[in-house]
Amino acid sequence: MRIAVMGAGGVGGYFGGRLAQAGHEVSFVARGKHLQAIKARGLTLKSALGDATIKVKAAQEPAELGDADIVLFAVKLWDTESAAEHIRPLVENGGTVIPFQNGVESIERIGKVLGPERVMGGAAYIAGRIGAPGVIVHTGTMARLRFGPVLPAQKKSAQAFLAACQEAKVEAELTDDIVRVLWEKFVLLVSVSATTTVTRSNLGVVRADADLRWLLEACMRETWALGTKRGVKLADDFVAQTLKFVEGLPAEMRASMAADLEAGGRLEAPWLSGAVARMSAQAGLEAPANRAVYAALKPYLNGH
Repeated sequence: MRIAVMGAGGVGGYFGGRLAQAGHEVSFVARGKHLQAIKARGLTLKSALGDATIKVKAAQEPAELGDADIVLFAVKLWDTESAAEHIRPLVENGGTVIPFQNGVESIERIGKVLGPERVMGGAAYIAGRIGAPGVIVHTGTMARLRFGPVLPAQKKSAQAFLAACQEAKVEAELTDDIVRVLWEKFVLLVSVSATTTVTRSNLGVVRADADLRWLLEACMRETWALGTKRGVKLADDFVAQTLKFVEGLPAEMRASMAADLEAGGRLEAPWLSGAVARMSAQAGLEAPANRAVYAALKPYLNGH
């Protein structure tokens, strides 16, 4: 299977690397020092699931990489439209894009650029980052993909990609309701990113403080209410289930947005708490917790 990776960071770099390790034809769109290192020394994975260095094809321009059957799309949310336009040469002969991004708007946003028939849905569960140029560092042992078609014509491609993941021993699940899966992840992500970023603290600190736990749950509840209002089939006790899940997460965990804030980088807040506030207003709902978090982060959206 010909697989291209747009965004060779913690998500795209790790899963693309594992697929390449298994012998699939995987190429990477990267830039700068990261691209130079991958070309010179290969892509290195440092992981409790096994270290590896894999020789892979990489380029800054997708047109140099040829056609792809599947594109793993894992860029930051602010780059979505420009990156979708950039990968047009990879899919113009019939490939399919699977976004593994945060948020719940990627299918629609990429579909507006490349056409809805070109885009499936996907969710990645991994803590990964670029540790150094050409090196992907995977923290912990969670490394899981869930994806699925949004149109019947995409089923065949989805099944082929599932088979590729299974060959690469990547934990993967094909779901027939990817929109619900995305919203389930969104409820968790919005609340954890909101609380760990706005407090500049880890999850252990948030869980241990009554006021911060209240904020965590309020952000969750507002996101759940929005999804339900939009017709997503979220369980009635989903917030309670998610709070229980949060109890089992490592105390030192913090969202990638918290790390971005600390590093003075751009923030994905407009598509996380900001999106909950925006979509809730459109749906006639109140989302005061998420609106307050977004307001607090606004001065830092473009880095500092």
